[in-house]
Amino acid sequence: MNEERAGILSQHTRVKTQLEVIQQSEQSLAGYAEGARFLLEAAHQMKLKGARGALSASLDVPVELEIAVAAALGDTLDAVMLDSDEIEDALQLLEADDSGRAVLLPLDDRVRQSIMKPNDENCLGVASELVNAPEGLRGAVDLVLGQTLIVRDRSAARRLIQDFPTHARIVTLGGEVFRGDGLIVAGKSASSSALSRPRQKRELTESLSTLGVQIDSLNRDVESLSTQINRVQNDLIETRNAASDAKVSFEKAEESEKQAGLESEAKHRELDWQKSQQVQLKAEAAEAETSKRSLVDSLAAIESESAKAQEELRTMSAHLNEADVSEAQGQASYWSTRAAVAERALADAKMRKEEREKDTERFDMRRNELAARLIEAGTSLGSLDAEKSALYERESLLLSQIETLHVDVDPAEIELETAEAEETRLQDVEANSQRALATAERLHGQVQLEQLRKQEALDNLRLRITDDFGLVMFEYADEVAGPVPLPFEGMVEELPVVTEITPDLETQLTRQRTQVRRMGPINPEAKQEFDQESERYSFMSAQVDDLRKAEEDLRQVIAELDELTRQEFSKTFDAVDKQFRAMFTRLFGGGSARLALTDPDNLVETGIEIEARLPGRREQGLALLSGGERSLTAVALVFSLLKVSPTPVCVMDEVDAMLDEANVGRFRDLLLELSKDTQFIVITHNRNTVQAADVIYGITMGRDSASQIISLRLDQVTDDMLKTR
Repeated sequence: MNEERAGILSQHTRVKTQLEVIQQSEQSLAGYAEGARFLLEAAHQMKLKGARGALSASLDVPVELEIAVAAALGDTLDAVMLDSDEIEDALQLLEADDSGRAVLLPLDDRVRQSIMKPNDENCLGVASELVNAPEGLRGAVDLVLGQTLIVRDRSAARRLIQDFPTHARIVTLGGEVFRGDGLIVAGKSASSSALSRPRQKRELTESLSTLGVQIDSLNRDVESLSTQINRVQNDLIETRNAASDAKVSFEKAEESEKQAGLESEAKHRELDWQKSQQVQLKAEAAEAETSKRSLVDSLAAIESESAKAQEELRTMSAHLNEADVSEAQGQASYWSTRAAVAERALADAKMRKEEREKDTERFDMRRNELAARLIEAGTSLGSLDAEKSALYERESLLLSQIETLHVDVDPAEIELETAEAEETRLQDVEANSQRALATAERLHGQVQLEQLRKQEALDNLRLRITDDFGLVMFEYADEVAGPVPLPFEGMVEELPVVTEITPDLETQLTRQRTQVRRMGPINPEAKQEFDQESERYSFMSAQVDDLRKAEEDLRQVIAELDELTRQEFSKTFDAVDKQFRAMFTRLFGGGSARLALTDPDNLVETGIEIEARLPGRREQGLALLSGGERSLTAVALVFSLLKVSPTPVCVMDEVDAMLDEANVGRFRDLLLELSKDTQFIVITHNRNTVQAADVIYGITMGRDSASQIISLRLDQVTDDMLKTR
């Protein structure tokens, strides 16, 4: 089971690694054309809104149809699906960045009717119906694959293409494309790895889910086995504990047996001592009895002697009465002494008798105690013998139980040791396998990534070659139906055979690719257009020559006009300056002024400055004058211009607004003088100026709030009119 689990885990890791490789390829946009990759990256960076991704990433194609569908799609395989409103933005991005060409697939409401599947066993069906796609993209799939049939081989394709319109296509499982217009596209095409990614991703995800279920099941089995092993181990531990308890009990029993033996020996020794004490006490009792009898005999003898002494004392007393006093006293002392001695001996004998009686009683008590203890020792010895027998029986029982437990434990221990050794070995094998698997999967992932990079580089190289050579074909089969090849003979150089790659080949390719892109696509009508453009160029060249000649004439006229202008300007400037000096002096009642050129050497573009010196003041520029002084200076300049070159009409708007009455009088006098050659229309609120007018016009508001114009000719005013006023 461990090997099966390790194999499934290895397969799970491998499938997960493959899925991660595909996801990394999707994230890095590997396998797409440069233009498509550029637009998809722009969509990821939010520079292009409305992008739905590449068409190949949205199709789930069966593995047996991948080559056919890839051939049918061709350049459309990497088409970027966009909302119709974002097409112009995508075109502007491609135009602004030199990132290659791209196919744009607008997602609009256009519907294209799919062709009908013919009743032919070799026809697999319409391509749009054989692939899976999201519901929102079904219209786009019908648009690009709805007119394509997929058949098994080229013979079926040749047979069926005759009955279809020119826009229809039939693709074989080998990738050969037969078009209704007779064009056949065959040969090895670019890799369909990008098209297979959705299917591989789906299959790997399903495999990952299945393996996950299997791993969960194996984990449950492993957990069940682990539970069983734990249960067996617990039983073994319990058995070991029971054996250990039995061993402890046995050791306790042995200890109890030894203790009982020691106690029994102690009891036996005590019994022997008690027996020896009993014998000794019996001997002492016999000796005491003998001593007692001896004492009794001595006491009897002493009593007899005492009685005899008493008798003799009485006899002596009697004799004493008859004898001499001194002799009697001597005899009395003698017998008194003997009597005292006898009494003392009697008292001692009685005392010894009492002591012997006490010793006898003590010996009797000790003998009785020893007898009781002897009986008790016999009873204890019997119980110890019974307990010893019970311990012998329990020892035999425990020995049999230990033997039984050894019979059960030894195989279990051997099996457990074997299982633990096998588990350790399998863990080592699993760890080594996991390390080897991780290394192999890492290397496999690196190899897959490297393969994808190389495949992407190869696809990009093919696209670059296609972009570089455009419609140029390396070989052209005569038997293949199609349009007539372009007449490149004598127009392009023959491509040399490459035998060795030079170091600067990439630089040459880049430079030539740039030149080819600058040249633009090949136009079959280029010669005719060239002739037309040549004719147009000749016509335009003639027109340009005429324009250049006219330009020279105009420049000459302009030069003459400039010279004439300079002469007239100089003449007019001098005349105006002269009149300006006079007008300034009349208007200001003195002082002087003059006109000066800012650039005397360039009379055409020169400016004019006014330098004035008022009466009693130094010369200063116009900007330093007051408002009324500037206004009067401007009037002097206008009047000097009218003096030199009178105009039919001159309109003045409140030029006297900032003049005092003295200046207004001089202004009115000059106005009357110049009115002989020029008609003046003066807008003013100054009554002194109005007095110089011939006709007065006024604007008033009528009853209906509308403006009304009234006029008055002063030469028609009579005295009666003034009196009436």
